[in-house]
Amino acid sequence: MSFSLPDFRRKWSCRGYMSAGAAMVTVGLGLSLMLPEPVSARKYAAPLDIFGLGAPRPRAPVHLARIPLPKPRPEQAPKGPERGPDKTVPAADGKPSPDKPSPDEPSADKSGADKPVEAAPPPEKQASACRLALTEEIAIAPSIPEIRGAGGCGGEDLVRLEAIVLPDRRKVPVKPAAVLRCTMASAIADWVRTDMVPLATSLGSTIADLDNFDSFECRGRNRIAGAMLSEHGKANALDVRAIKLANGQSIGLTDRAMSREVRERVLHSVCSRFTTVLGPGSDWYHEDHIHLDLAQRRNDYRICQWNVWDPLPQVAPLLPAERPEEAPPREVAARPETKDGGDEETAKRAAPADKPAADAGQGQSPRKPVTKKRR
Repeated sequence: MSFSLPDFRRKWSCRGYMSAGAAMVTVGLGLSLMLPEPVSARKYAAPLDIFGLGAPRPRAPVHLARIPLPKPRPEQAPKGPERGPDKTVPAADGKPSPDKPSPDEPSADKSGADKPVEAAPPPEKQASACRLALTEEIAIAPSIPEIRGAGGCGGEDLVRLEAIVLPDRRKVPVKPAAVLRCTMASAIADWVRTDMVPLATSLGSTIADLDNFDSFECRGRNRIAGAMLSEHGKANALDVRAIKLANGQSIGLTDRAMSREVRERVLHSVCSRFTTVLGPGSDWYHEDHIHLDLAQRRNDYRICQWNVWDPLPQVAPLLPAERPEEAPPREVAARPETKDGGDEETAKRAAPADKPAADAGQGQSPRKPVTKKRR
């Protein structure tokens, strides 16, 4: 017995039933996919959610924590004082509590509400270690407000150095008073007290005052327009011209009439204390004074340019020396005698000059000047 597909179709013709069944199966599957289903029941993403736009995957249920409530107040507990809207809580001693004032007294908040709110003053800046160390036993240097100028000019922790107090309590005024930073003022005071006082003692006197040539000035170096800001503009430099002594003598730091040994002692002392020392020989801006400052440089580099020139040679005085008292009196030179006939020749020479005057006295007209005829 042979079996083939055509024989099957010829004997059992069910093409229509098979097509209808396939259609029913397809519709059933579609309805099963389209029927709403709660998201919480799904354990997978939607089958047709190709681009991930469907509902998100469910998360684990969140259990809310319950906050325990306080227990009710027991009946046997003592009752507290009743508080009304205008009543204050009495304290243990019977006085009203300071937290809430009584209605009879004026409230501070109400009185202060009418007044304008005042700005709180800025906190005071703490004094620096230099300011605390620079006491009146070392120098008279009151503090001044900080200065802020254009181009970084000025500075903070400034003082006005008015005088230096020596170890024996004598005051050496700085004329005029110098505006400096506290560190620079402290260095100047220590230099005068430690090095210059023994120098003045060796000269047989004491220091009277310090000649301040220049201190704070908002300018460029050497007063050149457009130059870098000078240390004078930072209140970190002082120009000294001389140190005056009590006996009237003056130690001119650049005076060639001063002893070379004295000037060299000053040179060694300032170059060991200050980072910059400029004097004669550095440039022609510092030929008549000494520049001192505490500029900070890399690797603690220092500049000490001050040539101590030799004293000037002794020049002979222009006026002659005074005549000694034991010298013999000076003789007056006599006039030379004239020869015979000398007076007659002098009279003849003077006669032509007197003749016109005599002629004029006799009434004769004076001669007319000779004029040339025109051709």
